[in-house]
Amino acid sequence: MEIILLENIINLGNIGDKVKVKPGYGRNYLLKTGKALRFNKENLDYVSKKKDELNKRNTELKKQFKETALLINKKSFVFNKESKENGELYGSIKPKEISTMILDKMKVEVKPSQIVLKEDLNKIGVYNININFHSEVSAEISVKIDKIQSS
Repeated sequence: MEIILLENIINLGNIGDKVKVKPGYGRNYLLKTGKALRFNKENLDYVSKKKDELNKRNTELKKQFKETALLINKKSFVFNKESKENGELYGSIKPKEISTMILDKMKVEVKPSQIVLKEDLNKIGVYNININFHSEVSAEISVKIDKIQSS
């Protein structure tokens, strides 16, 4: 499926680029969320005319995300969870839970889809987690998982 990007997307391209993607990704994500248009003559002309406006909007978004990234970069968040004897949790910590914790503690909104987990958070320990706000803006936080002390 050929599409034209309306915003910069990591590992895909920049505004106005014509790219080939798998039909499901194109239809279900890029087109649905307004990040791209189907490739045809009318849409190509439309993007050419609107490119300055799109770039300006992209720059404003990037600026907002940079401020957010500065607030939470290098911050540490602690989760207290029940665990087994060997330190494994009874469940794993998901991006939604991390997102909620950041909102509660820092009053900063981070979408679960922006949180990149390289491994399952299912053991006691400290994990470094990347948050991709924008194709050019990211932050790193530390998540510490402790055992609940039973009395």
